[in-house]
Amino acid sequence: MVGEPEAEVPDGPRILIHCDLDAFFAAVETIHHGFDEDIPLIIGSDPKQGRGRGIVSTCNYAARAFGIRSAMPVSEAWRRCPAAPFGPALYIRGTRGLYSRASRKVMACLQEPAVLFEKASIDEAYLDVTETVQGDWDAAMALAKGLQQQIMASVQLSASFGIGPTRIVAKMASEVNKPNGICRVMPDELAAFFEGRSLRDIPGIGPKRATQLAEWGYTSADELHGLGELTLSRLTGERFATWFMRVIEGDSSAVVSPLRSRKSIGKEHTFEHDQANHETVLKRLEQLVDLVMERSRSLGVSGRLAEVKIRYTGFETHTSGRSIPVAMDDESVFKRLATRLFAINVRPESSVRLIGFRLGQLEMPSSRQTTLFEEE
Repeated sequence: MVGEPEAEVPDGPRILIHCDLDAFFAAVETIHHGFDEDIPLIIGSDPKQGRGRGIVSTCNYAARAFGIRSAMPVSEAWRRCPAAPFGPALYIRGTRGLYSRASRKVMACLQEPAVLFEKASIDEAYLDVTETVQGDWDAAMALAKGLQQQIMASVQLSASFGIGPTRIVAKMASEVNKPNGICRVMPDELAAFFEGRSLRDIPGIGPKRATQLAEWGYTSADELHGLGELTLSRLTGERFATWFMRVIEGDSSAVVSPLRSRKSIGKEHTFEHDQANHETVLKRLEQLVDLVMERSRSLGVSGRLAEVKIRYTGFETHTSGRSIPVAMDDESVFKRLATRLFAINVRPESSVRLIGFRLGQLEMPSSRQTTLFEEE
C-alpha cells in the first residue's frame, strides 16, 4: 500500500517506474466513439474548413505523421490534413469528463503497488517500487508488465513504462519503445543507455541548447560526458556541467513525492474584454511565464510544477498542472509546458476572461537545474 513499505531493503539505488499513457486524449476519444485508430484524429477548435482561429488540443499518432502537434493553429492543421471531403482527418472538440474518469482508473491501478506515488499529470505518473520488489529489478520488470496489462484490461488504454534508478532515466526509458512498450535501465547499464544517445533525448535539453552544443561538435550524451565536468563547465557554465554529469552518472533526483509544495510563484492577467481568440490568450500566457520565471531567478529558486489557470466568461475557473522530473528555472521549459496545458484544457468555443500561470514545488539552489533547458 502507498506509504507502507512491506520490508526494508538494502541500501542502494531506488527503483522508479515512469508510466506515460500513449496519446492519451486521442486514445480515450477513439475508444469512446469507436474511431479507427489509423485515421488522423485532431481534437480542438472547429477548423471551419481551414478558416478557424482556434488551436489544436492534441491528436493521435496518425495525425502526428502529418506534422500536426498540440497548440498548432487549427487552420494550419487543416492545411496539413483536412477532413472529408478534402482529406482523411476527423476533427472533434473533445469531452473533458471522459479524460478525468479514465485517468482516475489508471492512477488507481498504478498507486496500489507503489510505496511512493506521484501523479505528474492526468496521463503520467512516477512510482517508487524499491521496497515493493525488494530491490529486485527483474521483479520490477514483471510488475510493469502486469500494470500495463491491467490498464489495458480495465480501461483499454495503451501505456508505456520506463524503469530506472532516477526520475530522468525512468522518464527517458518510457519513451524508448512507445507506444505500449517497456524499457528497463539498471544502474550498471547507464553508460550503455547513454552511449550514442542524442542530447535531445534527455529531458531538459531542448533545441536551443542542442544546437549550441552541435555547433561545438557535440551531439550525443557520451561525447559530451567524455569532456569531463571541468572542460564542459568552461563551455556551458558550472550549473549545466554539474547537472549533466549527475544525469549521465545516475546521480540526479530519485525522489518520488506524493506531496505538492504549497510554496509557489504566480502571475495572472484579466483581459479588458473576454477573449475569444485563443492564439492571443496563448501569447499572453507565454508573457506570464516569462514574468514568473524572471521572479523565480531573482529569488534564487526553481520549480517542478507548472499550473495554468483559465477563467471563462461567467467566472467559471479551471486549473491544470504538470510536474517535471527535476526542478528548473528556465522559461523555455515552462513555456512549452504551459502551452501544452492550455491547448489540452481550454474549451475550444469559450471566451477567456483571465489567464494565469503558477510555478510550484519550489526548490532551493542545492537541488535546482538551470540554464537553457526545454521540456518535451
